[in-house]
Amino acid sequence: MAENIYPIYDKMMTREQREALLHQRGMMVWFTGLSGSGKSTVALGVERELYDRGILCRILDGDNIRAGINNNLGFSQEDRMENIRRIAEVGRLFVHTGVVTLACFVSPTEDIRKMARDIVGAEDFKEVYVSTPLAECERRDVKGLYAKARQGMVKDFTGVSAPFEAPKNPDLSIDTSVLPLEDSVKAVVEMIMASQVVK
Repeated sequence: MAENIYPIYDKMMTREQREALLHQRGMMVWFTGLSGSGKSTVALGVERELYDRGILCRILDGDNIRAGINNNLGFSQEDRMENIRRIAEVGRLFVHTGVVTLACFVSPTEDIRKMARDIVGAEDFKEVYVSTPLAECERRDVKGLYAKARQGMVKDFTGVSAPFEAPKNPDLSIDTSVLPLEDSVKAVVEMIMASQVVK
């Protein structure tokens, strides 16, 4: 019989105990879509709505991840993979603490999203495809990134110089160019609440 080299895990409070304390079920809602599609905007609305319902929630997005834990990564395929791997590992810790975790990342390929799902666990993972068309995302260009990419100033930019693989079977698909923000938020919140088992 192999020796348990991580005995602290057997002494920690269990996930069930943490969820019972919070009266909620931890889960990961993974928002994927092009830059400017509305991922973070929808997630912010979801966070406020969940707060009003007494549900503890945490948003993970490029601004609070790449400025900290992943500030040593670029945008090569290898770095994108490592970026998502770290996010999924951190997200898994939140989920197992009972927190509803909203991850907002372009995560442009099926392989990258599958890796995140496998790390978090399929039973705790909901994929939301923010399917806003490229033309609308580029029209918004809230960070000026599309313009820079078109000028060759930003390399490997998804939608311009790097591909985006649309999810084949997302749990939810929303197009913020046609669906008002309030309705987009409502759709995500309803999906989350349907998965909550209050203890």
